[in-house]
Amino acid sequence: MNAIAAVASAIAAGAAYKATRQANATADTVARIERARHIGELTPQFKFNFSNVTADSASFHVLLEGPDNLGHLDELRISIRDDDMLHQERPGHGGATQLELDNFVWGPFRFRPRVDTSDEHGRGVGPFPLEVGAGRPLVLDRTRPGPWMGSRSQELWQRQYEAFSIRLVLHCRRGEYQWRLERHLPQPQVTPNSAE
Repeated sequence: MNAIAAVASAIAAGAAYKATRQANATADTVARIERARHIGELTPQFKFNFSNVTADSASFHVLLEGPDNLGHLDELRISIRDDDMLHQERPGHGGATQLELDNFVWGPFRFRPRVDTSDEHGRGVGPFPLEVGAGRPLVLDRTRPGPWMGSRSQELWQRQYEAFSIRLVLHCRRGEYQWRLERHLPQPQVTPNSAE
């Protein structure tokens, strides 16, 4: 009889252990789903405006619109994505090194180098904090042909990007939460009273 009780007890303990493992796994899954939902609800929302657009530059304003319960971002970094072409060092490429090609902004605009926390190539700005409902003014310059491109004119260079959007990558962080957002903005038109 004791042997039967011991076997029954072992079976019950095994079933209890299995049920506990399943309950823990379910709780972990629910917690992950809830965390992902919460992060999704807090995804930063931005508004972008251009002003004082000339043939060479534009004022650019980024506004953190919400959501309200986000409150703020501890850190925002914005970078410009290149066109979709593969830019590799190769013979006959004007002598540009791979580092020069990688640092060059292949698109219509770049951030003004060394202004507003921009890097020396105009590829990105930040990090900086931002409150919901507040913004940050930045300056964009139209890109120019690289020095290794020989006699390519500014007009020809810009013409190849006239239908190209300004591609932004926004790296956002608040506490332990992080987001990587991509936005494609139509190029601004020259403001009539800013035309040169």
